Amino acid sequence: MPEFARPTLEALRQPMETGRAVVARVNAHVTYPARFQMIAAMNPCRCGHLDDAELACSRAPKCARDYQTKISGPLFDRIDLHIDVAAVSAADLSLPPPAEGSAQVAERVATARAIQSARYAETDPRIRTNTEADGALLEKVATPDEPGRKLLTEAADRMKLSARGYHRVLRVARTLADLAGEEQVRRIHIAEALSYRRIAPVG
Repeated sequence: MPEFARPTLEALRQPMETGRAVVARVNAHVTYPARFQMIAAMNPCRCGHLDDAELACSRAPKCARDYQTKISGPLFDRIDLHIDVAAVSAADLSLPPPAEGSAQVAERVATARAIQSARYAETDPRIRTNTEADGALLEKVATPDEPGRKLLTEAADRMKLSARGYHRVLRVARTLADLAGEEQVRRIHIAEALSYRRIAPVG
């Protein structure tokens, strides 16, 4: 992701937020639908060996900070799930496959999407998934239990979550509850959703 030009990356902010892309010209503005799922990857630094002292460059960890700051805070804030993936070792390649295969995961996802579709059909048929819920509707469907509410409030202050980040945590927690087949968003869902937030840049 950091290999793209900064203006190109920043142009993603509006469609990621609103689901629409606006093209402005001298005499007109044209709006196109642009609701999409973005999946992006990046190395921790340009050489990719930040966590390996033997292979890391002489500029570590400054090189990682410089590399990662090519992506602005507001753009990072619009990404719901941040996952750090460790390098795969030769020993990892010989491990048995995971107990839950892709087919089972796909079935759980399809069930969760069906739950969401049914939920919003009663309130606003234009909304299909949790990511499109906002405002009072989001508060209604994703209000956590008291331990979850307390955790979210404390974490929002400690992690300096923006209003956007706060609501994105709620949406992710609501989806995690749907994947678990639970009606109520609970503390465990809030905790997992918070674990996916990017806390701070390197350095």
